[in-house]
Amino acid sequence: MAKRQNMKTMSDAELAKLLADTRKELREHRFAAAGARPKDTNALSKARKQIARALSEQHARGVSSRRAAA
Repeated sequence: MAKRQNMKTMSDAELAKLLADTRKELREHRFAAAGARPKDTNALSKARKQIARALSEQHARGVSSRRAAA
């Protein structure tokens, strides 16, 4: 997982890809947790925090997530 210091050096496209990948990972963890006990109980929390970091960095740069994804 990339910390905020690493996110500052990423390009806008890399940041958008990280955000999309982390959202996909969060979705997969949610569906896996619905069926059985998850192996990593903190995975959901870690993914949400990673998404929040990426969105905060995008907001600080003035890049909206819709514009970066397109």
